Amino acid sequence: MQLTSLKYVSEKRERDFNKLNIYTVEELCRHFPRDYLDMTHVSLLKDAYHNDYVLTACEVLNVEVVRNARRPFVKALCQQGNYLFRAVWFNQMYVAEKLSRGEFLFYGRVQNKDGMGCSMINPSFERADRNAYLKGLIPVYSLSGTLTQGIVRVAVKQALPKVTIKSQIPLALQKKYALTPLKDAYFKVHCPQSKADIREGSARIALEEYFLLISAFKVIKGGRDDARLNQYSVTRKEYDEFISRFPFEFTAGQKEAADEIFENLHSPHKMNRLLQGDVGSGKTAVALAGIFAAVKSGYQAAMIAPTEVLARQNASLIEKYFPDYRVKQLTGSMTAAEKKKVKAELKAGEINIVCGTHAVIQGDVEFKNLAFTVCDEQHRFGVAQRSSLSDKGDGCDVLIMSATPIPRTLSLIFYGDLDITPIKDKPAALQEISTSVIPERRYGDMYSYVAQQAKLGNQAYFVCPKIEGDDEGTLMSVTELFEELKAKMPAVRIALLHGKMKDKQKNEIMAAFKAKEYDCLVSTTVIEVGVDVPDATIMIIYNAERFGLSQLHQLRGRVGRGDKKSYCFLLSGADTEEAVERLSVIKNSTDGFEIAEADLKIRGGGDFMGTRQSGRILSEIKNLKFPVGTIFTAKAISDEAFSGGFDTVELKRIAAQKYESLKSVIMN
Repeated sequence: MQLTSLKYVSEKRERDFNKLNIYTVEELCRHFPRDYLDMTHVSLLKDAYHNDYVLTACEVLNVEVVRNARRPFVKALCQQGNYLFRAVWFNQMYVAEKLSRGEFLFYGRVQNKDGMGCSMINPSFERADRNAYLKGLIPVYSLSGTLTQGIVRVAVKQALPKVTIKSQIPLALQKKYALTPLKDAYFKVHCPQSKADIREGSARIALEEYFLLISAFKVIKGGRDDARLNQYSVTRKEYDEFISRFPFEFTAGQKEAADEIFENLHSPHKMNRLLQGDVGSGKTAVALAGIFAAVKSGYQAAMIAPTEVLARQNASLIEKYFPDYRVKQLTGSMTAAEKKKVKAELKAGEINIVCGTHAVIQGDVEFKNLAFTVCDEQHRFGVAQRSSLSDKGDGCDVLIMSATPIPRTLSLIFYGDLDITPIKDKPAALQEISTSVIPERRYGDMYSYVAQQAKLGNQAYFVCPKIEGDDEGTLMSVTELFEELKAKMPAVRIALLHGKMKDKQKNEIMAAFKAKEYDCLVSTTVIEVGVDVPDATIMIIYNAERFGLSQLHQLRGRVGRGDKKSYCFLLSGADTEEAVERLSVIKNSTDGFEIAEADLKIRGGGDFMGTRQSGRILSEIKNLKFPVGTIFTAKAISDEAFSGGFDTVELKRIAAQKYESLKSVIMN
């Protein structure tokens, strides 16, 4: 049903909804609130704590557009009784046209740390005299263009009665588990009468989505033809001899993982395995053992990585351990002639192992007898991309590697189409990284320490969440920090790296940093994956509270890769209870699985699983807050639906559609 079928939704407003990826009335109903205004609790600004999100009523006295600043902004002087405060909007110049003198409701984050009084940063607002009807809990939606909260609320309320919302869970199981009717759950989320409605509605909608996702994996795994086509001739003795080439002894976890791969390759079933291990656990060495089994048996192998830096690093390592085999790279930055030559040699079988990026999975890349594929840092690739690689060979064995540990129980749910092999231990020689949370008053000492370490030949990463500032004016950007550090540490050689640079430029900067042509690298999270610089001993992360714990753990893993003592400094821009609790987890633990469990406990199912782990298929419900037990209930119902004699024909059809939509997602 088209959006223009709703009253007050003109073609112009329809285009604004389209910017939010909302094209139908059904999709509008799945545009869930990002927050709620509790109209029974209007706060006084003078009583609010720093970084609190509050709803407050005030009188706007003056609105001013400030254009002579580094970044133009809108500023309003507001009054609440005898208390004056400022409201500031960065990158939202249209606010000046919508805001005028008079009574308003503001909702947003309070800042009162600068000693200059209280302010609100980028608050959403509505005229108080036009919203006297608002009572109880009011949904707050993400907006675009000329859309206002009032427009979206009215549109959603019109849409809900018009759409058919049907659960795919068998009716008998809905009754057994006392599930709220799915359409009622939508009404509870969009039109709550109480906070209990929000919790119950969110949990019910999330349960339905996870039920379908888990069922989709069941359908695919159950219908997958996994009969082995490629017969491996490598012997156990040859396999063990290859492992002995490494200058270190495999840990117990590595040995167990290597054994599982060897046994799988000699079983009647082809391999489709997730190798999940913490930063520095030695996953790549285990993967090389699998590659050896393939090439020793006369087959070709391929290894793909999300960045050229990592692909080159992998190629260099493989060349070292496979001196008797032809190893080539295939990446996007190569010339057309270079790519053409590699492609011809792959098709002719003259190349045994290829390492590359997305370039390897292009349609014109053909192999003579590809049998073993490795996907490094799997969360950077979509399901369809991984399949595109394995489809280039008949009956390929697939090994997917992830350095982002998630609790095993959740792994079994979200990678239901894979066998899972965890590596939980680390090499004894790996350096432990000392982690500290640094307050703003100590930044000067930290800069002095970095400059001192640079003189000793040690290198440092400075990581920021943004490239060029942010909507709130509170996040450090790499461009700002780069200029600041050059001024504060003039004797230190500093490079800048971020995702908007061309691949060739990024590769050159990373290579120069590894070659110690630079002492410090100021970067976004593009260095999160696979970068190996032995002399990098310091990791400094700005606005650390804005990163997920697993991402912080990944970034920290970029140091401590040599034999020198390494340090990670977390710089927090917030002192909320949750921010302090989350950063203390990173400070006190270096175990990725332990950190993942803590992240799950603190953030709950909605935030933790989000789009990163599950793709865009779940992105619509990322705003819903629900207990993680909801996910396990969904798995229990799915198990029962498929094993309890229920008619699953329609469920399988819907689940297969869900899986197809998931396949088109790049998990970043």
